[in-house]
Amino acid sequence: MAFEAWFTICVILLMLGFLSLTDIGPDTVLMGGVTLLLITGVLAAEDALSGLANEGMVTVGVLYIVAEGLQQTGVTQIIVERLLGPSASIVRAQLKMMIPAAIISNFTNNTPQVAIMIPAVKDWARRYNLRVSDLMMPLSYATIVGGMCTIIGTSPNLVINGLIVSHANMRPFSFFEPAWIGIPIAIIGITCIVLLMKLVPDRRPPTSDFESAREYTVEMIVEPDSNLVGKTLEDAGLHYFEGMYVAEIDRAGHVIPAVTSEEPLEAEDRLVFVGGGEAVAELQKIKGLKPATDQVFRLDVPRSERLLIEAVVSPGCPVAGRSVKQGRFRSRYDAVVMAVARHGQRLRQNVANIVLRPGDVLLLEAHETFIEQQHNSRDFYLVSPIENSSPPRHERAWVALTILGLMVVLAVAGLSMVKAAMLAAGLMIMTGCVSGTEARRSIDTSVLLTIAAALGLGTAMLKTGAADAIASSVRGLAGANPWLNLAAIYVLTLVLTEIISHAAAAVLVFPIAMTTAQTLGVSVTPFAMAVMMAASVAFATPFGYQTNMMVYGPGGYHFTDFLRVGIPMDIITATTAILIIPMVWTF
Repeated sequence: MAFEAWFTICVILLMLGFLSLTDIGPDTVLMGGVTLLLITGVLAAEDALSGLANEGMVTVGVLYIVAEGLQQTGVTQIIVERLLGPSASIVRAQLKMMIPAAIISNFTNNTPQVAIMIPAVKDWARRYNLRVSDLMMPLSYATIVGGMCTIIGTSPNLVINGLIVSHANMRPFSFFEPAWIGIPIAIIGITCIVLLMKLVPDRRPPTSDFESAREYTVEMIVEPDSNLVGKTLEDAGLHYFEGMYVAEIDRAGHVIPAVTSEEPLEAEDRLVFVGGGEAVAELQKIKGLKPATDQVFRLDVPRSERLLIEAVVSPGCPVAGRSVKQGRFRSRYDAVVMAVARHGQRLRQNVANIVLRPGDVLLLEAHETFIEQQHNSRDFYLVSPIENSSPPRHERAWVALTILGLMVVLAVAGLSMVKAAMLAAGLMIMTGCVSGTEARRSIDTSVLLTIAAALGLGTAMLKTGAADAIASSVRGLAGANPWLNLAAIYVLTLVLTEIISHAAAAVLVFPIAMTTAQTLGVSVTPFAMAVMMAASVAFATPFGYQTNMMVYGPGGYHFTDFLRVGIPMDIITATTAILIIPMVWTF
């Protein structure tokens, strides 16, 4: 190998060391590696930056906007209620999520599927007190093993099918032909995921470290036409919601204290919740609950344009020493006091009658202009918005669902995923399902930078000859045994998929597989299927597959978490594939 190839391999090993042994973010590590290859001349600028214009990376970025539109219109809540619902154990929760995800991924690309499911699964975890880290990795893995069952399930399947026709002069695989191996791998894979996830410690996303420690008391009313009516608190996911609990229920003037999880809900019940500000924000997104204070509905600004704000009362505040009602708080500040926190005390009286004191922390619902107007005001010590606290636009849920359905239909009909996603994102903004500001905030730039950097590193592996040298070495170890050569081709594809990308690995290894089969005088078909299967799985690293990268941050994972679960998964799926492929597609 040339010096550039050796240097590229050393840089990749160095990055793996940083990812394994430090808490530095993957976007920083991978971009650092690309920068090192760029300044040393191993990569040209256009190659190093080519990932920023990659269609796959752009697709992921645009899909964040589509997913935000579904989130802002409450569609993710519909998914939680209709598809997921309560689960008695984490194992049942994982299976309830993974089985539908695996089935759906047979007919849709798994990248948009994961983008749409991430906010729904996060809401589900909060609502039913589940650990997000127990669900995000299984979500990605389930879509990977499920997508192996059809030709359109993953991009490597489509790539290899095209190469078979153009280079090997063979018939293409039929739509469900990969299912001969895909179904056994999906069944075995989902079973192993449930068992192996026990190896992952409880992880928390970075944002959870900054959640409010203040405790508020908030009253919500069950709307008469709500589907919550008749459900128990447990079934409705309200008994213990994101650290918030129901302290009591006021039912037609009769107070029910010490509420149990089996208490059924009735129309017009006033639920008294106690918990932090972030939990209140999530509580307001549940369809069928509305704030008990009618002051909220007297603000001129539409609810979808408001957010929750925490503000600390200063001694110079005009309403200090007066009740919320007497101080005419709503008229004075164009904001509604939802709850008051006072040195850990639970204030039981009606919010309107609470006499405000300096140091009280107010939970307000207001337009974002309140922050600009009061940021430097002497009325409040501190004014801080609660992220993602705008109430959903439930009335536009059907619009968002229609746009989602249109995107899926167009993608299945043959329109490229990036075009379908960009059209869907544009329609989400144009129809008011998501605002321009919300769309910009929804894009996770760290994920996009990581994907772009990974593509740049893959280009370096290809152009320096490092990937080809590794491929030749592996092929030379197998001798003349067709089965050993099949295993070598599978392992080679798998390793390259983990290091570069699945599509690049498929394109790189297929000519090697075809040459190997011709040299041995055997059928190319089992070797093509081995490359297809191996390029479709990437469990051991977060940057081997886009969906792994997408769940990395939301799950709060460390790089080693993927090694704990992914290496056994790679071994199990590889063994299954290598044993079954020659039985179905003979040499």
